[in-house]
Amino acid sequence: MKTESIQQIKAALTTVDTRDDERIKLWQADERNGVQQALAQWDRKIQRHEKAVALLEEMQQFENQARTQGHRLIVGIDEVGRGPLAGPVVAAAVILPEKFQLLGVNDSKKLSAKKRDELYDEIQNQAISIGIGMVDHNKIDEINIYQASKLAMGIALEDLCFIPDYLLIDAMKLDVNIPQESLIKGDARSVSIAAASIVAKVIRDRLMEDYAKMYPGYGFENNAGYGTKEHLIGLETQGICTIHRKTFAPIKDMC
Repeated sequence: MKTESIQQIKAALTTVDTRDDERIKLWQADERNGVQQALAQWDRKIQRHEKAVALLEEMQQFENQARTQGHRLIVGIDEVGRGPLAGPVVAAAVILPEKFQLLGVNDSKKLSAKKRDELYDEIQNQAISIGIGMVDHNKIDEINIYQASKLAMGIALEDLCFIPDYLLIDAMKLDVNIPQESLIKGDARSVSIAAASIVAKVIRDRLMEDYAKMYPGYGFENNAGYGTKEHLIGLETQGICTIHRKTFAPIKDMC
């Protein structure tokens, strides 16, 4: 039998997604360095895939448990934007299908902007329903950031196309007559909450990029309103702008 070239083996490996493929054993017996390097690279890719599959299964445990209790429309709810000095707090409520298999969904803070954008598009395509809630800087100053976050979550819940029968919420309880579970660090433990965190983060970041054009000099396109060095220098040189939260330090001392 004619020996495969290293390039042929590399090309073939791109189509192999299981260790059970009979060709793997044949290639493992090939002593050429290029083949062994290609196999090592392939193995690392498979390990990453297996790790992602295991993480998804682990993050579906709360949804699966709710389904064993008879619940079907299970929504994950999370908010983004408690800490920034400017801009709104944004919440998302996401109902995922039971057979949701999108790998890589995790706490939005653990993902790159590029990965969040990719997952955001897929979540939009696959979700049963997505609701968005937004509370602006004025309301935050009026009722405080905790109450504003809670309000944004409630608005997101009401924005859904369907009424859910179970809520999974990131570290919050909502005043609604629907069974619910509050999970500390829920965006890293529940796939539905993680999906909500990604949706809320992408929407808020894009909004802050728009605000950066309206209010240049604070670096909103880079910091999303958080108190970075660039933002603080902007405050020193320009003072506050319309969307700054006047009850947050150091802004409250500048008003």
